[in-house]
Amino acid sequence: MNWNKGAAGLLFALASMGAAHADVGRNTYDRGNFRSPLDYWRPLANQGDVTAQMKLGQMYEEGEGVARNLTLAFSWYRKAADQGSAEAEFNVGTMYDQGEGVPADKGQAIEWYKKAAAQGHSNAQYNLAVMYDTGEGIPQDKAQAFVWYRKAAEQGDADAQYNVGVMYDQGDGTRKDKSQAVVWYLKSADQGKVEAQYNLGIMYRDGEGVAKDGPKALFWFRKAAEQGDADAQYNIGAMYADGDGIRQDDPEAIIWFLKAAGQDNVEAEYNLGVMFRDGEGVAKNPAQAIFWFERAAEHQYADAANNLGVMYRDGDGVPVDMAKAREWFRKAKSLGYQGDGEGDQTAPADTSSIPI
Repeated sequence: MNWNKGAAGLLFALASMGAAHADVGRNTYDRGNFRSPLDYWRPLANQGDVTAQMKLGQMYEEGEGVARNLTLAFSWYRKAADQGSAEAEFNVGTMYDQGEGVPADKGQAIEWYKKAAAQGHSNAQYNLAVMYDTGEGIPQDKAQAFVWYRKAAEQGDADAQYNVGVMYDQGDGTRKDKSQAVVWYLKSADQGKVEAQYNLGIMYRDGEGVAKDGPKALFWFRKAAEQGDADAQYNIGAMYADGDGIRQDDPEAIIWFLKAAGQDNVEAEYNLGVMFRDGEGVAKNPAQAIFWFERAAEHQYADAANNLGVMYRDGDGVPVDMAKAREWFRKAKSLGYQGDGEGDQTAPADTSSIPI
């Protein structure tokens, strides 16, 4: 299960503007006439207007109407942060975190994230959780990481919801609770988080935290697969190949293994080799079997290398070639193959003439 960690990046949502004159500045800014807004916002910012300070910070950060200048962006964000703007506090924390406009300082980043997080800023809560989680700039504290991920998750942050699910799943920073893991994976998956969708597929397939349910497992694997997740594509293929909770369907398995193999999923490559070799869901095709076994072997899959040795040794769809057989058996051993050099096919009675 993969964590989704890292700084969330700068956000530039503006504080609400109470004064009518602020709307005038916003309108000219939004029309793309940046010089006029710069002249308008600067005096207000110098008078302590938080919205104007945030606007100038954004303009300098993005280089909109002014030369891009991260030092000035930081300066204006800091002025707004010193007045208690949670968004500015978050931006100051992020700039310290990433060393943008100011020397990188994880300790300062944490302090500013804490200020924003205490005001309910979900991205600050998430970034603070990441730093507790990884021990970056602060002693590692999984329990605190869980607390802050949970706060961000409760505000609807999909990444935080996913991480809360993983922590319940693994008992990391909180008690292990598979049913709660499912609850949080569902929240994240409903927002399109591919890792959460994949994990739900695993949970429903294996009956972890929820009753086993093949169709639901397939549903969530398919959601992740449609976003290009190769492991989900492979698992769909495996479910069809094995008839695991759904009807067995080798041709459908081939379709999904091909999708996964196109992204270098080694298990899919190996399974395609087996299916083309044995004619499962597709006409027997030794040339294709060798192609896919070679792909898997190149990706360090020991059984694939061993099966290639068997095919060349036995002349299975290819001319007998003892030199190639020995080469592949040696490759399989180097990759950790623990068998006797016979693969998953019947070996001839006497293998002594094939030294490895």
